[in-house]
Order: sequence, then structure tokens, then C-alpha cells
Amino acid sequence: MFATARTTAALAVLSVSCLALTACGSSGGSSPSASSASGQSLAGQSITVYSGQHEQTTKALAADFQKRTGVKVNLRSGDEAELANQLLQEGSASPADVFYSENPPALTTLEEKGLLAPVDPDTLKAVPAGDSSAKGDWVGVSARTAAWVAQTGSAADSAAPTSVLDLSDPSWKGRLGIAPSETDFTPIITRVIAAKGADFAKKWLQGVKANAKTYDSNEDLTAAVNSGEVQGGVIDHYYWYRLRDEKTPAGTKSALHYFAKDDPGALIDVSGAAVLKSSKHQAAAQAFLSYLASAPAQTLIATSQSYEYPLVAGVSSKADLPALDTIGTVANPADLGDGKQALQLLQDAGLL
Repeated sequence: MFATARTTAALAVLSVSCLALTACGSSGGSSPSASSASGQSLAGQSITVYSGQHEQTTKALAADFQKRTGVKVNLRSGDEAELANQLLQEGSASPADVFYSENPPALTTLEEKGLLAPVDPDTLKAVPAGDSSAKGDWVGVSARTAAWVAQTGSAADSAAPTSVLDLSDPSWKGRLGIAPSETDFTPIITRVIAAKGADFAKKWLQGVKANAKTYDSNEDLTAAVNSGEVQGGVIDHYYWYRLRDEKTPAGTKSALHYFAKDDPGALIDVSGAAVLKSSKHQAAAQAFLSYLASAPAQTLIATSQSYEYPLVAGVSSKADLPALDTIGTVANPADLGDGKQALQLLQDAGLL
């Protein structure tokens, strides 16, 4: 997805509805049944899933769900901002049954517009309550954390910043890279606003812009740090792990660091999934959400190349991922809001 497409989508959503875009607990969910709550078989039905999550892993989840239940999943993958905007435009006429989002703000926007159906209570119970919608309109599926990627041996590595707020300092000029059109970046700005106020956040973004080279995506940013084009940048943790898989440890010339626990940059947020109120296949769509919060799906996510953290208790993340509680706490989805203010600041700063 190119930056121009992301920017267009984000600003379109901003004009329509102002979209920005854990440690685990609770008991693990069980594998979904091939029948609905009423006992009616779901086999042979089909659902359409709009997904802004990692396409390869989502395809594997859809295939496993179909194998277990007989429900076919028609998957439409893309940038979550574009897909959320499409759902806003389609309204009750949308062919989508499920929206699977990478970050909470997209889900919050749809929730506030009344487009989501309540999630089955048993599905919500499968993951920690704070990792899902407080209204019960979407369920948390997995978690990820913001991180600092630094060129090995550079000052950005040996003296990594402990606060994301430091990145507006002129000492970072020419050394910093950012991917402002990524939906992962917007929640960090929201947290800066919450911690320091909108005026501070605006000046901070202006400083970051003055210091940084911009990239179309976190993949491009991670690769640029690894090649030494810039010394460091803010990404979600899994981009570095996936680059390491691609380059091999010997070819990886970068390292991952984390911001101090109470810093706005120590962001842990969740992906989530919701059933559209307009879905004509409510039972099958609810079964898909139940599956995502079940141990089999969580295990698939945890062992995939997504390198995300599972939310269901008893399912372990990949061995070399640091424990989430050593990084911070999961951000309350309500605190991340719909991202309207953060997107506006990005636009005002000329980064979108």
C-alpha cells in the first residue's frame, strides 16, 4: 500500500467520520462449533471479511475456520483505513459480515456510527475485558507494541532514546526515519496528546518532521534502518522480526529497543474483530469471532510470521518475543478514541 493511497483513505475517513486510525488473562476460548447457538448447522454458508490485518496469517485463519465449520470465508484484504471508509460509505448495504482491524480506532469509528453488532458474550469472555470494546461491539484478537529500530553500532543503537518525545530534538536531524501514513503511528500521537496536550503534540510533530526522512511504510522504514540509510525509527515490533527472517540473523544490521514503560511511545495496542450489524449471516459471523478468540486460532497467530502476541491465556507467543509486561500495559481502546485529533495534527504538520 503506497503512502498516497493510505493518505487519501485516512483523509477521506477524517472528512466522513474522523478515523485514525497485554499481557494475557482470562481463560482460553474453545474451538467454535459448526452449528449456531440454535443448533442449526452453519456448514455451506459463506461470510465476507474485510481485513486490515496481515494477509498471510488471515488467509491461514480463514482456511482453518472453514475446515472446522464448513463456512466459506471470502476475504477482502487491504489497508484498514480504506476498508473502514468503505464500510462507512456502504452503510447497511455493505456486503461485509466481519471487519478485522489492525488497530482499535478504526473499530471505534464504526462503533460510534452504530454499524457494529454486539459480540457474543462467551466470545468476549475468552480474552481480557480491557482488550475489547467496553461496549461489547468488538473483541480483541492479538497485541503488538511500538518499538525503536536502530542501525547496529550507531548512536541510535548504543544510546537509544528512552522517550519518543526525544525525537523532536534537533540532535536527531538527518538520523531519523518515520512512516507517518501508517495507521500504527497515529495512536502514538494520540498518546502524546493525552500526556502533554495538543499544543505540545503539534510542536513535537513539527520537530519530528524537521528531523526525519519519511517512508511509505514500516517495511520500507525498517529496511532503511537496516541498510544504514537512517539510524533509527519508530515501528511496530513485528516488522523487525519479519525483516530478520528475510535477511537472516547474519544479514540483520539493526536491533530493536523499547521506550520506557510510562512513555507515550511504549504503546501496546490490540487488533480486533467485529460483526457488522447489517450482516445477513449473523450466526456464521459470530462463529468466526468465536474462532478468532479460541485457542486454535490464537496458536496459529502466535506461531505465524505475524509475530503478534496472543490474548488468550495458555497460548504462548514466539519464544524470543519479550514479555509484554516488561514493555508496558495494553492501551485502553477507549483512550485511543477514533484518532480524529491525531490525524488532524498529522495533516496540519504536512505529514499527510
